[in-house]
Amino acid sequence: MTQSCVGQFLQHHDLVFALTWPVNMQRRLTLSFHLQFTEEKLGQAEKTELDAHLENLLCRAECTKQNTERIMKQTEVLLQPNPNVRIEEFLYEKLEKKVPTRMNNHEVLGLSMIESGSEFGPGTAYGNALIKCGETEKQIGGAEREFIQSSAINFLTPFRNFLEGDFKTILKERKLLQVKRLDLDAAKTRLKKARVPDARAVAEQDLRMTQSEFDRQAEITRLLLEGVSSTHAHHLRCLTDFVEAQTTYYAQSYQYMVDLQKQLGSFPSTFSSNNNQSSSSSGGASISVPTIPLSASMLSPSPGLGLSGFHELRNSSGSRKARVLYDYDAAGSSELSLLADEVIMVSSVPGMDSDWLMGERGTQKGKVPITYLELLN
Repeated sequence: MTQSCVGQFLQHHDLVFALTWPVNMQRRLTLSFHLQFTEEKLGQAEKTELDAHLENLLCRAECTKQNTERIMKQTEVLLQPNPNVRIEEFLYEKLEKKVPTRMNNHEVLGLSMIESGSEFGPGTAYGNALIKCGETEKQIGGAEREFIQSSAINFLTPFRNFLEGDFKTILKERKLLQVKRLDLDAAKTRLKKARVPDARAVAEQDLRMTQSEFDRQAEITRLLLEGVSSTHAHHLRCLTDFVEAQTTYYAQSYQYMVDLQKQLGSFPSTFSSNNNQSSSSSGGASISVPTIPLSASMLSPSPGLGLSGFHELRNSSGSRKARVLYDYDAAGSSELSLLADEVIMVSSVPGMDSDWLMGERGTQKGKVPITYLELLN
């Protein structure tokens, strides 16, 4: 082989070595990485431990993640108990499509009551009461919708942002820290095994480089983990917003029901069924038991003669004037229908139930419940 051919061969060999050295070096480092990982699992290699402060920060971050997921899950169940609807809303969210508007349970009940009340007739006591109840249920449904919307924006969204944003970044940096630690321990192992001075010098330089990268990554991870304290403070504010929204919702619902109860005081209902009637095989007379209306006036003595007046009337043979407190629809031909604020004559009839009196309006006569009356002087 001529001298020029030898020179060309050496140049080619140097070029190939220069091009393949990074690949070969990377393969050796990768092999050392996996070898270090395997030996650690088998307990045959030393492992660089993280400092106690960093370990505590990692544990706190993991605890925060687990509890945030648990609170989110149960809050979603509270806001939407139907699992099928939750899955549907989740799919719409992933597809970035608008969730179709649907009525909640209170609104559905309210609509049913209003439709039923309209069929019975708004002019009847029962129909009117159904319509009023339906309107109130729709109001409660609206308050619930506002509560759900407020909770989703001010409570669930920040929690979800932490899990899908900050915590994923923490996981990424923690995984990178684990890689840097394995590289560091692999470099320590190579230094221990190095016997030739040149190889030992290379191993020492490699160790210094991996130690620097590990320390830098540990600092980045520590700063991210310390940010969990700010996350706790933010979530505390979100929790306060959630409590305020829940308080507003329940306060509104309570006020709606109090207002409804006051309105229903003017529309007492008398329920008549077979349970309120006694009959015999010979066809005895039916007896209806009135329902006591929910009214504040029933909680305290009336300004008239009160219960003692009714007791005196039942023990006498005379009659008294009485003012009608509420509208009353007669349940049968033996009863007398009443209009609020009208004045009628009432008297006691021997053998009549103590909850009833005989009422007279002109030529009309029939039984009337004493709970709808106020005796006048």
